[in-house]
Amino acid sequence: MDIKEASSLEELCTFEGFKKVWKHYGYDSDLQKMKGEEFCRIKGITYLDHAGTTLFSQSQIEGFSRDLAENVYGNPHSHNLSSRLTHDTVEHVRFRILQHFNVSPEEYTVIFTSGCTAAIKIVAESFPWRPATLEEPGSCFCYLTDSHTSIVGIRGVTSQFGVTTIAVKPNELSVSTQSTESNSGLSFEETPHLFSYPAQSNFSGTKYPLRWIHQIQTQKLYPSRGIPGRWFVLLDAACFVGCSPLDLQAYPADFVPISFYKIFGFPTGLGALLVRNDSSSMMRKNYFGGGTAAAYLVGEHFFVPKMSISSRFEDGTIPFLDIIALNHGFNALERLTKGMKNIRLHTFGLARYTYLILSTLQHANGKPVARIYSDTEFCDPSTQGAIINFNVLDSNGDIIGYSQVDKLASLYNIQVRTGCFCNTGACQHHLGLSDEEMKRNLQAGHVCGDNIDLIEGRPTGSVRVSFGYMSTFEDTQTFLKFIIDSFVRAPARLDECRLARLRENTAAETTEPPIPQSSEPNLEDQDPIHGADLKKPDFDSMKTGHLDAAIQSLKSTDVAGTLTNIFLYPIKSCAAFEVKDWPIGAKGLLYDRTWMVVNLNSVCLSQKQEPRLCLIQPQIDLERNTLAIRAKGMSTVTIPVESRGEEQQTQPLCQSKVCGDRVKTFDCGDEVADWISKFLGRHCRLIRQGSDFTREVKKGHLQGQAWVSASLSLVNEAQYLMVNRTSILHLQEEIQKRNNASTLQFNTEQLIGRFRANFVVCGTQPFEEDGWTELKIGHTSFQVVGQCGRCQMIGIDQDTGTRSKEPLQTLSACRRGKVTFGVYLLHQPSETSSYPITISAGSWISAVVKREGCDPAKENHSGKPNMLSGCVVA
Repeated sequence: MDIKEASSLEELCTFEGFKKVWKHYGYDSDLQKMKGEEFCRIKGITYLDHAGTTLFSQSQIEGFSRDLAENVYGNPHSHNLSSRLTHDTVEHVRFRILQHFNVSPEEYTVIFTSGCTAAIKIVAESFPWRPATLEEPGSCFCYLTDSHTSIVGIRGVTSQFGVTTIAVKPNELSVSTQSTESNSGLSFEETPHLFSYPAQSNFSGTKYPLRWIHQIQTQKLYPSRGIPGRWFVLLDAACFVGCSPLDLQAYPADFVPISFYKIFGFPTGLGALLVRNDSSSMMRKNYFGGGTAAAYLVGEHFFVPKMSISSRFEDGTIPFLDIIALNHGFNALERLTKGMKNIRLHTFGLARYTYLILSTLQHANGKPVARIYSDTEFCDPSTQGAIINFNVLDSNGDIIGYSQVDKLASLYNIQVRTGCFCNTGACQHHLGLSDEEMKRNLQAGHVCGDNIDLIEGRPTGSVRVSFGYMSTFEDTQTFLKFIIDSFVRAPARLDECRLARLRENTAAETTEPPIPQSSEPNLEDQDPIHGADLKKPDFDSMKTGHLDAAIQSLKSTDVAGTLTNIFLYPIKSCAAFEVKDWPIGAKGLLYDRTWMVVNLNSVCLSQKQEPRLCLIQPQIDLERNTLAIRAKGMSTVTIPVESRGEEQQTQPLCQSKVCGDRVKTFDCGDEVADWISKFLGRHCRLIRQGSDFTREVKKGHLQGQAWVSASLSLVNEAQYLMVNRTSILHLQEEIQKRNNASTLQFNTEQLIGRFRANFVVCGTQPFEEDGWTELKIGHTSFQVVGQCGRCQMIGIDQDTGTRSKEPLQTLSACRRGKVTFGVYLLHQPSETSSYPITISAGSWISAVVKREGCDPAKENHSGKPNMLSGCVVA
């Protein structure tokens, strides 16, 4: 940056002078306004200890408070509704953490811990250390001398195994010219070794090359070069991730410990160990706590751990409310800054500007004001973080103790960090303290964390200032003014020669590769078919009391029945959209359950949690490419069914879960989100399934049927749900028998609506559908893949949103406790089939029955019913 005009102190100490030093400042919004709204509690305070912990925003805490006020979160080890909500929300947070680091659950696993130190301790205790023997030299534990105490502390574990420990200085690492292939797995002959280093020094802010990860793993870099075995890398990312993006896709370290308060400021006491899945199999664990066991015996030494790596290492109940709070941290960070790349550029600019002035600032006699401990000259954000470590010098060149600087800074309401910052190796290196001097300082009474800052005129520690995403230019001004007013012998001056050199030495962007952005291909072309209003068939002759006559009339035909109704549910758990004919696609009825409502944690909302969802009425117009959403007392809101290519690229990508499956979705915007939030009285978003996302039916739902590969929308189990109108009428009769008809009346169509089927057929016998294995509607074939288990959702009146105990009580009684109703279908495309295929109400149906001679409505002589139909399975 050209700062020739800003060659004096007065010119540099202006915002224009700052912009000549570094062009990146702030975010899209007014930074001062954002700080006033989100961090008003620090008004009058200059907070410069973001490497210790950053600050949480006001909206982050308010969002978390609203979340707790609106939801009931139970223990995730239980299986009730509140516990399922907790489990789903926690799993969403796990995915969001991995997404933040540009990897997927197929590549890494998140193990929640109490912090970065606890995560490191897991690695130390689970790593398969091998002691040296006559046959092999044993494992090595190597770490950079510029490491946090928690990393060096691994020696306490390795010493028990006789493991070789090597402390490596940064300048000792060198690349070998010899190419060594990496090992793909751990065998008996492969000795495991561990190398650890920080992505960023918490002492000086130096960023060490992330390329070291691969070079160590492939044994091209000392100390791995020449030592046979398999090398793993533990990357201490705690300090790095506070202000910088970490791409684990490009730099796949085996173990990555982090603490979330470094990123969000809240919650504290929560961290994670990110474990590369390819490396997880070698981790060993002896103790097992609650939630980690698949099975164990009390009186016998028998224990089987759970399969997932996170379940094995998360002993006891995880701090689920703290984990849920992370979601609001991500939301706030993204909303306020638009991402970590912006934070890196902003915070580095503040640090570079402060370094430029502090490192050239002089007393009137030309003596420097500060001695800065750094391995860089703050020219590139890829090699230097937003940390400045220094000691203040008086006009004679003597060091002013850090304790005195700290006390004076407090008088100015400036908050800094002093000492050695739990990094003895870096402290020794930069302050020039030998091992003997460190021991003498201990004998003189100095211990880590105390206020003994000088011993025999030599410093025992230093001062550290660090910036966060909400730090401002005014913070740098306040700090520099404090230094000048408190310590500089006037008049203050600048080292013009050093300044001239530094001004030419800068890099605007990082040299590391950018994080790849996902793209969304266009949806397959669909024939536009407008869903017209359906005139309902006349079923008056089939109302209660006329069931037998209706059945007899159908028995005279040569087919199994008729498709009477087609329903699709564009928005999951919202009202049905009935059509006369409609296309079917690769995932089911076109646009059936393509959208869903989620809470502020991106967890799917259903009528179980929010019954009033059934009052939201979506309607699709394929000719106009619109989804209209209506509700009583609300104006209509309309969104496009399909977005144009350029619009799709701007839609925010998000993740959610449906029945335990991860689904990739896109947010539908603020207008419809505000509409739904206003109607439901809680903060919600509308999301749409990504067109390029594939989700397959689970084999466990096929109940012995042949496997059929099929893609799903946001449905729970299968592409289609079918109910038999004849079974509905039978159930209606049973409800009225069990209840006083004068106090409980079920309209047939309302009862059908409670079961939320796609297809309503009229068969010849109640529950005969339980015995079907295949179904043909017109010329379109479907496979029956299982019965639909029912829950309290069928107790919700789809016209009013009110709850009742019926029909669940009667269904359970007449089905002998097996609460099932309706069957799941998958489309069976023929070799000549091509989507879309139109299906129409009024079409005849025919079915293949499971076993000839079985009357599903009756029991056989054994009295042993089928789980679903009362028909004995052969």
